[in-house]
Amino acid sequence: MARFDFQTSETAAMTGGETRAEIFCDMGLMYATGRGCDVDLVAAHKWLNIAAIKGCERAAELRADLAQTMTKADLALALRAAREWMTMH
Repeated sequence: MARFDFQTSETAAMTGGETRAEIFCDMGLMYATGRGCDVDLVAAHKWLNIAAIKGCERAAELRADLAQTMTKADLALALRAAREWMTMH
């Protein structure tokens, strides 16, 4: 099984290309499932939100499902983190 490399994926996602949204979606799934890292629903929502903004319909669906399991406080943190990331990149 291949290991998901966060740093390589984030760098590739920021450099452009058609797969950017899919890479962000994969990063969201990585955090949601704890694949190669600790489960972090705030980070998962952040990356799924960014992927959805970039046009990934699958990420939008996953983000909506994930949001239903999160507290309002965690959801607010995730939205803030996505907004900050989008502002900086």
